[in-house]
Amino acid sequence: MDCRMDGCAIGSNGSGSKSCGPLSDYRIPDYILKPDSEPVIVDNAPSCPVVVFINSRSGGQLGSGLIKSYREVLNEAQVFDLSEESPDKVLHRLYANFQRLKSNGDPLAIQIEKSLRLIVAGGDGTASWLLGVVSDLKLTHSPPVATVPLGTGNNLPFSFGWGKKNPATDQEAVKSFLGLVKEAREMSIDSWHIIMRMRVPQEGPCDPIAPLELPHSLHAFHRVTGSDELNVEGYHTFRGGFWNYFSMGMDAQVSYGGFHSERKKNPEKFKNQLTNQGTYAKLGLKQGWFAPSLTHSSSRNISQLAKVKIMKRPGGKWEELKIPSSIRSIICLNLPSFSGGFNPWGTPGTRKKQDRDLTAPYVDDGLIEVVGFRDAWHGLVLLAPNGHGTRLAQAHRIRFEFHKGAADHTFMRVDGEPWKQPLPSNDETVVVEISHLRQVTMLANGHCKSKSVEEPPTPSSHGHENDDSDSLEDEDEWKEGRKKFGAADTFKLPDEVDIAHLS
Repeated sequence: MDCRMDGCAIGSNGSGSKSCGPLSDYRIPDYILKPDSEPVIVDNAPSCPVVVFINSRSGGQLGSGLIKSYREVLNEAQVFDLSEESPDKVLHRLYANFQRLKSNGDPLAIQIEKSLRLIVAGGDGTASWLLGVVSDLKLTHSPPVATVPLGTGNNLPFSFGWGKKNPATDQEAVKSFLGLVKEAREMSIDSWHIIMRMRVPQEGPCDPIAPLELPHSLHAFHRVTGSDELNVEGYHTFRGGFWNYFSMGMDAQVSYGGFHSERKKNPEKFKNQLTNQGTYAKLGLKQGWFAPSLTHSSSRNISQLAKVKIMKRPGGKWEELKIPSSIRSIICLNLPSFSGGFNPWGTPGTRKKQDRDLTAPYVDDGLIEVVGFRDAWHGLVLLAPNGHGTRLAQAHRIRFEFHKGAADHTFMRVDGEPWKQPLPSNDETVVVEISHLRQVTMLANGHCKSKSVEEPPTPSSHGHENDDSDSLEDEDEWKEGRKKFGAADTFKLPDEVDIAHLS
């Protein structure tokens, strides 16, 4: 049988025409994937071996259709349904088997481990889940990841050139995508650690606030240092991480108060991206995002709610960040894609770079962009050429300190997951601190929006120095059973495997 597919047409996720090459370039033999299988002799190692993770619950029925096509084109054992098996278990088993085979001198295992690429199809939450697991592996060379847009916002795929429209699911579309994965370039991406210290309230509007009320990416964590001033009786620590953004204020309130709740109740109504955007805008009007009432405590400006400090460079000093009194929403942004494709930071002009030490939003520079918005009308500026939000700072770390005062709660979001956050009612402190964690490797397609510090500079365009805002939201349909980002037990090797050979 001739497996060569010369001239595979590129679908909506790419442009141009590339040959996907022989399908043997992507297939992985059973014995590499299944520890109990008998080794086989292979003439040539696959040049682009892939392991595919698909969330069958994303994109309506598209996830199931993709699984079927990928399993028909590749070895069925290298395509995994995330509703049946989690990626940490799959990669745990695979890398433990790599270690065993390499210790036996298997050359094919060495080659496949070296050139392995991962594909994940699902919403941004699904992709973030896999990236968190890969990050926890702490390998010398982490397998790069390509993302298939299969959600509603699809910020991660859009940021790296894979589009944001749900893909076709037939075999030809799958082969075309494999061809793009083979030709894609590797690009590092920062990840961000978030830690929250708070005394769990015993009464009030947010009682009770259980860990289950928080997003999946935040979880209880009890190891704290003696030098921590909040390491006292009654305080709880939550930690997690994100790849795209953390936001606080009115945008998170709209997301939590209507869109998020409605989507959980009626997921079948939220499968079309344009419909979701329209629904979000209507909720914004209804809930006061466009004209927030000062009598509504959670709509107060950010400077009333929190004291914000930043550390601009590693090892630097903390300094207070002055936030204009008009700002009602703040976003800490890692990728140049928010709410389905907007870039709230834009590209600062030459004068702004000199006056304020601002740079383009590189995804691997260890800095996070901090952007403010007044209201959703402000967000309409993003629709204009070079439109952007109010650039507040770029920082290696940022810290929000909340004390008793303006409100008893606010709203926050991490990568599309919103929650209602209680604020102090007594002489207490709630602290949210974001810091650079580490990097993983993405695969970038031709229309990649993300920029690396390693790339040669391109002429920058002068943006509007006023502000803009954004509106919209992004959230993954998949919740059940999701592992916590950065959890200590996310990835554990068997006792007999020497971790020194993996890291």
